[in-house]
This record gives sequence, C-alpha cells and structure tokens, in this order.
Amino acid sequence: MLSLDEDGSDTQQFVRYLAAAVRPLTDVQSSLPHLLQSNQTMPAKTLMKAFVYDVVPVSAPFYLILDDYHAIDSAEIDRALAALLDLMPPQMTLVLTSRSDPGFPISRLRTRGELIELRADEMRFTEAEAAQFLQQTMGLTLLPAQIAALEARTEGWIAGLQMAALSMQNRAHSDVDGFVHTFTGSHRFIMDYLVEEALRQQPEPVRTFLLSTSILDRLCGSLCTAVTGREDSQQLLETLESSNLFIVPLDDQRVWYRYHHLFADVLQAYDKAAQPDQRATLHQRASRWYAQHGLPAEAVRHALASDDYEQVAALAELTWRDMDRRYQSATWLGWVKALPDEVVRVRPVLNAQYAWALLDSGEMEAAETRLRDAERWLDMGDHPKTTAAKMVVVDEAEFQSLPITVANARAYLAQTVGDVADAVQYAQQALDLPSENDPFERGLSALLLGFGYWASGDLDAAFQAVSDAMSAMWTAGNIPFAISFTSYLADIMLAQGRLYEAAATYENALQRTAAPGKPDMPETAVLHLGLSELHLEQGDMAAAEQHLLKSLDWGEQPAFPPWHRHWARTQARLKVAQGDLDGAIALLNEGESLHFRHPVPDSCPITALKARVWLLQGKLADAPSGVHGQGLYAAGTLTYLREFEQIPRA
Repeated sequence: MLSLDEDGSDTQQFVRYLAAAVRPLTDVQSSLPHLLQSNQTMPAKTLMKAFVYDVVPVSAPFYLILDDYHAIDSAEIDRALAALLDLMPPQMTLVLTSRSDPGFPISRLRTRGELIELRADEMRFTEAEAAQFLQQTMGLTLLPAQIAALEARTEGWIAGLQMAALSMQNRAHSDVDGFVHTFTGSHRFIMDYLVEEALRQQPEPVRTFLLSTSILDRLCGSLCTAVTGREDSQQLLETLESSNLFIVPLDDQRVWYRYHHLFADVLQAYDKAAQPDQRATLHQRASRWYAQHGLPAEAVRHALASDDYEQVAALAELTWRDMDRRYQSATWLGWVKALPDEVVRVRPVLNAQYAWALLDSGEMEAAETRLRDAERWLDMGDHPKTTAAKMVVVDEAEFQSLPITVANARAYLAQTVGDVADAVQYAQQALDLPSENDPFERGLSALLLGFGYWASGDLDAAFQAVSDAMSAMWTAGNIPFAISFTSYLADIMLAQGRLYEAAATYENALQRTAAPGKPDMPETAVLHLGLSELHLEQGDMAAAEQHLLKSLDWGEQPAFPPWHRHWARTQARLKVAQGDLDGAIALLNEGESLHFRHPVPDSCPITALKARVWLLQGKLADAPSGVHGQGLYAAGTLTYLREFEQIPRA
C-alpha cells in the first residue's frame, strides 16, 4: 500500500515510492531502481515497462494500493498509470482510493469489465449498518429513532457518523436526544461542527497533542515526542487508535500511523487558529527529527513550512553529493530555488552545488550566475579576516574541494555553449588541482577534457582522456556513468575508423555489467544501441536489428545523452536501408524534440541527417530551403564539428 500526498506529484519521487512499495514481494526484480538513476525526465511507458518487468516474476497474486490518489496533480503520473494498466501482469490488481476520478481514462476498463468501482452510494451506511456501527463499534446506546435521524442527516456518511459518536460518548443520556435533533447542515459544516464537538470531549492534553501533531503526514512515537515533548506519545497513539479517533495504522507493527485526511485537514485549521504562534516551532522540531533520522526530504519540507531557510540551506549543502550521485538533482534543485537569494549567496559551497544542479537541468545562464557567486568567495580567499565572518560553510570537506567543483562546472558550461578552448583550459585546471584521490571527480574532469579535444578534432587526445575517465568510473563503482562513458569512447573510436575495437569496448562493458541469473541492467540499452550502430556501419543489417531489438527492451531513454544522440540516428539509418525514407524523417523529427542542452560533442547532427534524407527523396527544390531553415549555412571556417553538416550543404 502506498499512501500519497502532494510530494508524490513529482514523477521521479512517485516512481521511487512505487518501487519501494513492491520491494518486499518475493522474487521481485530491481530494474526500476536502476532505471531511476537519471536526472532527466523519462517517458511514462519506459518507467512502467521497468516496473512490470520487476513484478512479472512474482507468482502469488498481489494488490498494489494507491491511497488518496486525488493528492496527485501530475499529467505525467496519470500517463504512467494508464501505461501500467495496459502492461500489468494478471497476478496484479491495482486499487485506487480517491476523492475524485483519476486523470487517466477509465471508460475503456469499464467497457471491458475490468473495473470495479465503489462510489459514494456504495460507501454509505444503511440504517441497519449505521445502527451496528454506532452501537457495537462506538459503544453507544441509542433509540431507533435517534439512529434513523443520524443516518438521514449524515446520509450514511461514515466519517460524519463517527464524529457524531465521538461527540456523544461522554454526554448524559438526556443530552443525547437534544444533540441528535440539533445536528443539521451540509457535510462541510457537519465536519466543522463535529470536530469541534469531538475535540471538546477530549481531555486538554489529548486535544493539544492532536492539534500539535496535525502538521505531520505520518506519526510515530519518537517523532511525536520530538514535536510535542510528551514522553508517552507511543502509548497515546495506541489509545487514539483503540478509541477510533480517526487514526490509521500504516504498518502491522503499529509503529507508523496517520490521521484520517479529512480529520487532519480540520485539525490543521483549528491548530492555525488555536496556537498560530507555535506552528513554526512545531515544524522546526519535526525538521530536526527528520534530519537526525536521515530523511532529508521531510526535514526540508518542514523547515520550509516554518520559513527556516538557514536549516534548508544547511540540509541542502550536506545532502547534495549523495543526491547528485543518485540522480536526484531535480528534487534538490526544487528545495534550493525556494530559498531567498541572500541566504544562498553567502554560501560558496551551496552556490557551486546550485550551479551544477542548474547545469543538469539545462539552465546554463542561471548556472553562470551561481558560479560567479561561488568564485567570488574563492577570490576572497586571500583576505580571510574580512570575509570569514560573512561566509557560511556547513560541509567543510566540500569547501576544500570547491576549486575542483567550480573548475569542472566551468568546463561543462563552456563545452555546452561551444567555447572549446575554455572547456579544455578549465578541465585541465581541475585535473591539475590537488584532490583526495576521488576517482569520480577526476573521472569527470578527464571526461570534460576529452570532450574539448573531441570537439576540436584531436581524436587521439580525446580517446586517451575519455579512456581515463571511463576507467575512473569503473574504479568508483558508478556503473551508469561507466556505461555512458563507454559509449562516448566508442563514438570516438568510430570516428577514428576503429570499428572492431569499438565493438570490443561495448562487449567488454556488457560483460562487466552482467550478473549470473540476472537480467541486463537498463543502462545496457545504450551499449546495445551502440553495437547496433556499429553493425549498421559495417553493413550487417541482421546484427544491427538484433541489437536494436535488445536495446528496445529498455528503450525510450532520452535520459542518457548516448541514447538521445544514437537512437534517432540509428533507427533512421535502418529505415533508410529498408527504403522507408518518410519513416526516417519522422524518427529524426522525434529525435529533435527530445533534445536537451549538454556538453557531449555532436559531430553528426540530426539536421544534417535530415538534409541527406531529403536529397535521397529527390526533394532537390525543398532541401536547400530546409537546409537553410535548419541553420546549415556555408561556414567561413570549416571546423571538425561542422564537417558532417557541410557535406549535404555542398
């Protein structure tokens, strides 16, 4: 069961929750967690194919329950669920609870008899069910007329009946009849009225506990103790559960709970009115508890709710490296963008991290601003007495490696905007700086240096640098990066005409990632696609198509630059070989739509490929205008990266 809230509207976070929800199942695979190792948006179908691949080996029937799906506000997640409905295996049943219809179409399921719906009418208590609930579950002694009145006025609404029962539990028998007869109004007003009445029936310490903990999405004893200061929080949670006071256990051990969402909404409204000055303090306490227990996302959310920007900045600085290596920079970036500029600017480490997150998302101009702020503190390093009091550093180790971090970011930015000379200069600067033997950072520096050599046409130097970078990533144990770097290296060898060596490099990477009895990692789609391109270059159509089909098993991955660069090109070339020139153009157009800004040299741009296909189609009248429209003008100076696009122009 997966309980959803607004945080689940982030697609990557939602899919991580999904993978975690099925992890306890016997025989479940782990392809989806591997696929999530990307900071770029992946199509819904790709994610759901990976999820289905993971649960297909589970032999026993199981239910995947998504609770409170109405909290999700994401068209991408709706598309993911629609894809899952088409792909999920027969032993799986998907259950959604929601206050509103989901954002994906369900009429087709209804027509095929594959949908069971429990709507408001089915969920309402009949008069007999209301009597059983009020008398047996809630322990009330009521007359049939009183039960009928409550059922009629709540229209069988279970939450309303429960709150009415809580309001009557400690009333004198003579007061009950008056309560029943004055109990009127719409559901919304019933809710407000009854919560107030139910709260009044609770002892003051319990009432304070309910209001104070209403800020929490989930409840456990130690968390509630941290927020309220009550040492008996666990016992009180268990008492609230046994008293049916709108508290729901989230596990079999009764460790984690949550309030009924409607009850929590009203509690929060009352809390804002009853103790407005304490809410910031309560959120700060919750933030500290979550931070101490290694839950930075929840810690940041509560810190933001209390406007504790210093805490958010500190948490962001400490968690950047781990989140970046796990490809969660997009989530991290959302936190830091919520901070006031004056909080960020005095933190040199945070500025450099901010710049990298912006680079990952393609926001080059904004990254430039943050890099300048980081460099300003580095430039002031010779005057510590005048600057130390203003500068804020939380992660001292990151501060010591800040020059390398900034130099690598500068190389990345320069390469992306086409400044090859600066890219080489900054990457070499990063390599020359002393480091604590960090193979990841040194591998990144070597890769960026290789990109600079590659873009300038010095393929021998590029080969050596990227080869060093690839080796560093294998040493660091970062398999996704090692696979990507392998693809870059094979591209360089392809440009050098070393096709057999490039194929051997791909095959070696496949062997290193293979695990006995386990399926290929999702990232191997990049390797199979590269092999397909090599076989296509050699004229071996059968082998090219075979590897292309293997790549399709984990296809649609624009998250990886090698995939993005090769996919449309390889598919289109295969279409050309098969005589389907219109299909080739369609694929190349699709490849253009997936473009994102990155520093990988593009020596074979899609625009030039399209121009070649236009010429093959005999569209000599249209091709020149199309070439001009795509920016393929005659260049004054011919460069390595412009060679391929100038040939169709000629």
